Amino acid sequence: MTEPTLFQGSAEPLAARMRPKTLDQFLGQEHLLGPGKALGDLIRRGDVGSCIFWGPPGSGKTTLAKIIANYTERHFEPFSAVTEGVARVREIIKEAEERLKYQGQGTILFCDEIHRFNKAQQDAFLPWVENGIITLIGATTENPSFELTSALLSRCRVFVLEPLNDEHIRTVLERALEQSRGAGKGEEGRVLSEDAMDLLVTHAQGDARRALNTLEAVLKHINASPVPRPASPEVVRQVLEKPLPVYDKAGEQHYNLISALHKAVRGSDVDGALYWLARMLAGGEDPLYLARRLVRMAIEDIGLADPRALTVALAAKDAYHFLGSPEGELGLAEATIYLATAPKSNRVTTAFGAAQAAAEEHPAEPVPLHIRQAPTPLMKELGYGEGYKYAHNYEHAYVPQEYLPESLRGQKWYRPTEFGYEKTIAERIEFWERLKQRMGSGEPPQDAGG
Repeated sequence: MTEPTLFQGSAEPLAARMRPKTLDQFLGQEHLLGPGKALGDLIRRGDVGSCIFWGPPGSGKTTLAKIIANYTERHFEPFSAVTEGVARVREIIKEAEERLKYQGQGTILFCDEIHRFNKAQQDAFLPWVENGIITLIGATTENPSFELTSALLSRCRVFVLEPLNDEHIRTVLERALEQSRGAGKGEEGRVLSEDAMDLLVTHAQGDARRALNTLEAVLKHINASPVPRPASPEVVRQVLEKPLPVYDKAGEQHYNLISALHKAVRGSDVDGALYWLARMLAGGEDPLYLARRLVRMAIEDIGLADPRALTVALAAKDAYHFLGSPEGELGLAEATIYLATAPKSNRVTTAFGAAQAAAEEHPAEPVPLHIRQAPTPLMKELGYGEGYKYAHNYEHAYVPQEYLPESLRGQKWYRPTEFGYEKTIAERIEFWERLKQRMGSGEPPQDAGG
């Protein structure tokens, strides 16, 4: 007796056939759809206005828009900003006006990938959203604050969808298998082993569409091959494509991941820092951009606690220039490890920030006469350079004298920490301070020249 085939006889993709029709069937987004939550209550009342769904692929944006159309008894008009333009929008608007006038039915215009529209194209929606001819539901995987116009955002509520968790994905896969012949009817009817199912769940990365598309490919492979059932993880691996990392070099993910890398380095979490570095490189980030950020981290978060950190970061940049990819990326990894494990100090950053603030507040203070240069006889006559003490002529190459304008004397902007090399710097500053106090008590400085 031959094995029954699975999901045969339909040209429609499995992901489309398994799309939920009601809120009860919809998985995930409990923070939006649960009892007492804003969007769920609006849908159940049939009172949903124009909105933007922002979330990762396969989180249910299209499905949720179709459910809204069902609950509100409006016509659902799908539209893709990737393949269609403003001319098609005008046709949809005209049809929506006639539908509302003659049938009394509203229209939901679902614009997928709405961020692909430029600002002028986005503005084309505004009058029709305002006069109620259409209810616009835009779907985007990109941060709306970066990609959508403020005028459009002011007329739409933004709802943030989250990736599905592993339990949601497992439920999606089990529902699909239950609809296949012989599946879900005891151990003998199982199509996939538990380990194989675990592999599919992990591969999906929270994307229900990816999960179902992969399952469909696996089932086709099983149908076409003499594969023992339940199928093992090895059978699934034969079908799986390599999952792409979730990363967008120009959008929110770019800022999120570089922030994660920087904070992991600052927090001395070497493993976290390496993970985010690897994620960005796998996502196609420019390695030289990462090298520049590592140089900034060396200055901003390590500074003089370990002066070698800047040298290591710059050397990593030069190594990548010299070696290219992938060998040069090891240089970036080495620098990341060094920075993450180095002693930390932000005192260079804070000291320079305070000095900049002082320069803005006192932009025209004169240079004290004794440290001015006197390249002409007139300047010497005016006292330029008079009284200057050449530090190398004194013991320890140090002699107290003022270097700040009179209005800023006594200011202390750089205060080293007790970590790493800054501990040595602090000891030097304390030593010079003791010398200053000793000399200020009347004890004359010793001239190193005899």
